[in-house]
Amino acid sequence: MLAQRSAASLLDVAAVAADDDDPVHLRDRAALELLYGTGIRVGELAGLDVDDVDLDQRVLRVVGKGDKERRVPFGVPAREAVLEWLSRGRPALATSGSGPALLLGRRGRRVDPRQVREAVHRLLEHVPDAPDLGPHGLRHSAATHLLEGGADLRMVQELLGHASLATTQIYTHVSVDRLKRSFAQAHPRA
Repeated sequence: MLAQRSAASLLDVAAVAADDDDPVHLRDRAALELLYGTGIRVGELAGLDVDDVDLDQRVLRVVGKGDKERRVPFGVPAREAVLEWLSRGRPALATSGSGPALLLGRRGRRVDPRQVREAVHRLLEHVPDAPDLGPHGLRHSAATHLLEGGADLRMVQELLGHASLATTQIYTHVSVDRLKRSFAQAHPRA
């Protein structure tokens, strides 16, 4: 899992890389912002179509495991990265065969989850002391950071698309550790 500081550094690295206007770097920034900003799976990200993104409402329509559809909100930084991708990156890569895919590879086809994994690993190399994790690590970090910020466990379950609350509960250990630290600092009989 990435610490919040490391996650922020990773997204900063992606933003700096995107400053060169390479369409793939713009795509990678949008992909990382969406992965961390929403906690969606890399396969769900790769399966997104342009019309699955509501930029005004800042909501994704995601088709998850078992073809279950859910709506997942995202923040302003992800919106900005997706806007940049749609206005400057995607048009540079799009071909007649691109179809509705939101994220594209260099040849204009729908991005493959493997390409997203490679981008995460490549960008993490530039974040000091960050563990080498993949997109699933960003999902884990997003869930943990939501819980640490006070999000309800059931809300996180819905965002992640978990069928069972027990699956989501694996992310609570960090929050319990934080709770214990707070208790130890604040309670006179701790």
